[in-house]
Amino acid sequence: MATEEELKQQLEELQKQLSKKQKFEDAVFSIKSLLRDFYLSSSPSLRNSFYLVVCRVSTILKTRYTAPGFWMTGLGLFEQAECLVSDSSQKEHLKNCILQAKEHLHLTDNPPDVSSSSSRGGYLFEGHLTVDPEPPQPQWLVQSNLVNSMASLLAAESSRGRVDIVAESASSMLEELMTNLDDIMPQFLEDESRVPKVPPASKEVVAKLPVITLTQEILAKLGQDAECAICKENLVVDDKMQELPCKHTFHPPCLKPWLDEHNSCPICRHELQTDDHAYESWKEREKEAEEERKGAANAVRGGEFLYI
Repeated sequence: MATEEELKQQLEELQKQLSKKQKFEDAVFSIKSLLRDFYLSSSPSLRNSFYLVVCRVSTILKTRYTAPGFWMTGLGLFEQAECLVSDSSQKEHLKNCILQAKEHLHLTDNPPDVSSSSSRGGYLFEGHLTVDPEPPQPQWLVQSNLVNSMASLLAAESSRGRVDIVAESASSMLEELMTNLDDIMPQFLEDESRVPKVPPASKEVVAKLPVITLTQEILAKLGQDAECAICKENLVVDDKMQELPCKHTFHPPCLKPWLDEHNSCPICRHELQTDDHAYESWKEREKEAEEERKGAANAVRGGEFLYI
């Protein structure tokens, strides 16, 4: 029977084979076999080695291989590993790997919610039943309806009649108010100093970010423990990396959703340009205001120096 050191060496060799397209599927099948035979009896250290190799399969699929056969092979490995691991964070990550593989293979089941108003088929417009679902109400109409409902509710309460109806209306209106709170509140806030939410990075800017392929020389400069700061997986030769203007690099499949959500470098917080003209104007105003504040502060310090 193989020792744990021998098994670790096998896993390292198989991880190298994953980078070779013609050996990828055979390597994955071998990893599945080792998982089945040795994972449950392995030490925590060896179990972690198994997990890292499985994660490497996911990274290689996302960064290099798009053929359905490769993804189907990876899906089988992710499902097997997810059944075996006990660590909650590892299990959650493997579930995400499974979901990504199924989405790539178009195997996800997203049945429409027949109870939602958006899928009921039609609505009454000018005396005719339409075919398309009813569009969402404009925000001004939602606000107007809420104000009118509140006025009616207060009138009913003042008359002290039908307490049960008043209570039911209050509950319903409170629920609607909470649902629309995020859209309504900004319009009642007049404070222009409020920091707006950062919009996603411009798609055109992201598309023009250079992509480099890691070589032995580049990895040597980065160090042996170099990793993608988003997915936290160690970098290896032939990994494709996308470079931000701040010169930090990340796996392209990791970087795009990060920029959609945060639009900043995960390491130094450098922001990319957006397509939101209002936000870009706000940034320019803030930049000018910051320069004015610095100028005023320097003037105050200069005055203090002269006074002394």
